Amino acid sequence: MSAQVWPPIPHDQLIKEEEDSLAAELEWLLADLQGALASLKSGLEECLALLNVQEPGTTLALSTLRSETVKGFVTRVGTRIIKGSDVAVLQDISLRISSLAPPRGQQSYPLHITSPLPLPQLSALLNLLDQTLDIIDISTWTGDPKNGSFISGQLRLLAETIDEAKTVMKGGEDVVGGKWWEDDFAGDETVRPNPPFSYPHVMHLEMSYTVCRTLSLSLISRPRIKNILIETPKIFTPPLPPTLSPHLTLTPTSLLLTIRTLHPIPQTSTPKNSPSTPNASSSSNTTTVTGLSLRTRLTQILAPMPAPTHDEADRVVVYRGQEVRVREKVRVESQDPSLMAVGAKLSAVGHAVEGWRYKLGIVMGEEMGEE
Repeated sequence: MSAQVWPPIPHDQLIKEEEDSLAAELEWLLADLQGALASLKSGLEECLALLNVQEPGTTLALSTLRSETVKGFVTRVGTRIIKGSDVAVLQDISLRISSLAPPRGQQSYPLHITSPLPLPQLSALLNLLDQTLDIIDISTWTGDPKNGSFISGQLRLLAETIDEAKTVMKGGEDVVGGKWWEDDFAGDETVRPNPPFSYPHVMHLEMSYTVCRTLSLSLISRPRIKNILIETPKIFTPPLPPTLSPHLTLTPTSLLLTIRTLHPIPQTSTPKNSPSTPNASSSSNTTTVTGLSLRTRLTQILAPMPAPTHDEADRVVVYRGQEVRVREKVRVESQDPSLMAVGAKLSAVGHAVEGWRYKLGIVMGEEMGEE
């Protein structure tokens, strides 16, 4: 099908009329897009409101089906997991795992959440959603809303940011907070060096030039800055043993708790005997450096380790400075209505952005490609 102009006009004038028509259509499309951006911004703000749940928060049950392997609940407030508000509840989560010995006088191992447990994956998701709002604000107020090339670039950046947010929601080891072996719930004092002092840090003090110069020279002339002790708050009570790893992550629709019991790989130490003490204790050559109590080590020796049936059986990782294998693995999911709504809204916003990119690409003659 072809379009012709009657009466016929010169070819140069026909090309000019086509360009003017495309320019008018582009101007109309960009004006219509501004109303759509306001709607997209409203949807993204609703996603932020669903994730930034304030107190008392959202209480989620974490229990295995038809068993008492994992039984309990957690409360999510924003990007943190906090302890339950009901003072009558003595424990948040209880574990009954064959490879995890409970404390004396108890039938299950309790996990009390005494300090807020951060969710880095959720924090990264909120950061990406904030970036999408900034992109829309720049497209509406800061930049030129009548510039097709500028708006096209902003829509592409918005689509990429939304796709990255959806990837973070899917979880996995490639996202922030996905590597469980990097969790540190020890709550011990750790020695960390002071950050290096530099001239921009001095200028940030907003002092006069003379005071800044005097302060910087005095700090540079200091031979050494001592290390400081930073105490990490204990999240779980009692403190977690080195053979237990609870890990909380997100899925597109739920909060996922993965409980792993670990089996340390023995590391033999070979101390050097001096010539003056040739009869040093030979038992020291086979001492395992695991950091476990005598009761736990005897249990591992006397009780045979059953064949693992999970997907991490042949994997060796370094957890708290010790090479370990996963002995048992239990996964429990709890459906979070807020996450379900956020996932649906993000998908809808992403489809809308792709639709506007396609329309704008047709008018501007851009090739979208296979994205």
